[in-house]
Amino acid sequence: MLPSHAAIAAFASQLAADTEELSDAERVEVIRALEVLKCTAEGAQARVTAEFDASQRAVAAAAGVPVERQARGIAAQVALARRESPKRGQSHLLLARVLRDELPHTEAALRSGRITEWRATLIARETACLALEQRLEVDRQLAGDADRLEEMGERELVGAARDLASKLDPAAVAARRARAEADRHTTLRPAPDVMTWFGALLPVKDGVAVHKALLDAADRAKCAGDTRSRGAIMADTLVQRVLAPHLATTTGPAELPLVIHVVVPDTVLLGDSDGSGEVEGYGSVPGDLLREWIAAHAEQGVADWITKLYRSKTGELVAMEKGVAGSSTANSPSSSGSGTDAAAPSGATPRSATSTTSKTTPTADRRVRPTAKGPARNATTPNKPSVGRQDHAPAPSTPSRPPHPPDTPTCPAHPPRREKTAHDAGE
Repeated sequence: MLPSHAAIAAFASQLAADTEELSDAERVEVIRALEVLKCTAEGAQARVTAEFDASQRAVAAAAGVPVERQARGIAAQVALARRESPKRGQSHLLLARVLRDELPHTEAALRSGRITEWRATLIARETACLALEQRLEVDRQLAGDADRLEEMGERELVGAARDLASKLDPAAVAARRARAEADRHTTLRPAPDVMTWFGALLPVKDGVAVHKALLDAADRAKCAGDTRSRGAIMADTLVQRVLAPHLATTTGPAELPLVIHVVVPDTVLLGDSDGSGEVEGYGSVPGDLLREWIAAHAEQGVADWITKLYRSKTGELVAMEKGVAGSSTANSPSSSGSGTDAAAPSGATPRSATSTTSKTTPTADRRVRPTAKGPARNATTPNKPSVGRQDHAPAPSTPSRPPHPPDTPTCPAHPPRREKTAHDAGE
């Protein structure tokens, strides 16, 4: 049984005491203990919220309130108690219901202090499109081992949840992408120091391509001696190409090829199994969506540069072959025949690393038909998590970077760029 409000308040007052007498080792231990306590408190909040929801619904039902109106006001009371907006209160209420009814292992990990409320939200969000039985199975496989779950990073956790969902019900995942694409939009929010945050919710293919084009423009400008920061160049290029597209096209950068790196197992690429691949700069993407992209490129005459990587059973890279899809010979000295037909070394597992360039280039006749079971679209935006089940990816491997195609501009004198990511936990 949980302590009373007075007991919790008294304990909270003790945490406000001075800590100057602690040693550094003790401070680290206290930080860890408080983190576990914070996660445990979030789990207790979720369970109490679910119980409050059930109790309020029962009272409303006893009073003869129609079912569709029995939940009115519950989210607002939760938001008031947590000192948050009504929208956030609704999110907390939905998460509490899902954890109690559909994700028991995740709820147990949260209540024991092994994961944060945000990580529980990620699991709920990535399984929202699955039926109850499939959602329980993902919960069992992903959160059944609390030790492993606690060690996973957020990106690894999201990738594993997506991969499992794609294996259990690829059609539901594809349908979810179709619904998500209809919600694409741009946003404008105020930022400190008289600045603004401008964002766009796009299908993954478009979003990654836009970001890669801006990165390439920044690299070319830095190679030419531009003293602005890379981020400033990217922002200025975006503004210029939107507000003055005639200037952006006459200077030349828009005519240069755009390369996006994708790593995908050959079985997924050929449609022999359900799974996912890795898009550089984004993360895990379902295999049916990758096959749809490649099929579209084949029809449009866009060149696909393929590097075949062979790894041993223990994961070491043992061979590599590269070339343009549809070419008669591969560019690698170790290749014999076409860039897609060479046999794998004995005991090796092939993985295809595909680099796609947006420059329209004549290629040999190659037609790849999509094997997706439904339309392919973008996933739900992270800062608007959908945790409730919506009626109607093996864990991603580390992507390997294939070599640039011959016509891709490079800057040998510039050191490799280190990608940065930003964590947006919502409102």
